[in-house]
Order: sequence, then C-alpha cells, then structure tokens
Amino acid sequence: MVRSRHDTMTADLFEWQPPKVAVGYAPDVAGRGGLDHQISRLVGRALRDCRDDGKGSRAEIAERMSAYLDRPISEAMLNKWSSESSDDHRIPLDAFIALIDATQAEGLLGFVPEKFGFAVVPEKYADIIEISLIEEHEREIAARKTALLVRARAKR
Repeated sequence: MVRSRHDTMTADLFEWQPPKVAVGYAPDVAGRGGLDHQISRLVGRALRDCRDDGKGSRAEIAERMSAYLDRPISEAMLNKWSSESSDDHRIPLDAFIALIDATQAEGLLGFVPEKFGFAVVPEKYADIIEISLIEEHEREIAARKTALLVRARAKR
C-alpha cells in the first residue's frame, strides 16, 4: 500500500477561510435576555479579553477610560457595569465608547448596529461596497432598458 505524504510547506487551498469583514461578537456572547443584561455580558467579555490578551487589568482600563473621558472611572464602576445583577448601574454611552478605546474591543462596535440589521465594516471596505452597489444598480438599469426596448419593438 502506498502512503501519501502530506506536504506541510504548501498551503491547502481548501482550508482557506475568507477574512471576517464585519466587526462584532458572535451572537452567543451577548446571549439572550434583556438588553441591559446583554450589554453587561459584552462589557464583561471585553474586559476579560483585554486581561487575557495582556492588554491591561480592570484598574488599568479604568485609568485609560478616565483619561479618555477626563473624569474619574473606577474599577468598581467597571465591575458594576459588567455585572448582570447590578440593575441600578448601566454603562453610559460615552463610557461605552471609552471602553472600546481602552480595550481595543472592536467587537463592541457591532452590537448596536446589529440590533437594526446593519453591520460595521472597516473603512477599507467602504469603496468595495459602494462599487458593488453601483454594479447592482447598473444591472437594474440594463434590465429596465432591455424591457423598454423589447416593448418598443413590439409596438412597431
């Protein structure tokens, strides 16, 4: 029996995965339940990911957020914002923006737009998307023109 050797130096074209275009966390991260609980879970995930990636502790993130907002943000505030059981403490929008900046958790950017059927994509893809929309419009115009020509010829 002939054994085939696997070439480890050549990339397998069937293993290629396209890059993720839209930013956002997987739906299971926010989970189900009330909007306030989903936001708390996302805040907690961003804080955990930042810590696990060696980008900073909650205290360091609070410090960076304080500098961004020019007002004090404490580690205790982060703990409350990330706690589902803390009904009285929800993260304000400006602090949410500062959290994204402090943690570099781009996945947080997609949460609100996804609620309305939109996606957040890096700016480098904006021109490609516009080209696609223009091409789609050109196809619609060509189809309309063809239909009008057929109707005009039929009237002769």
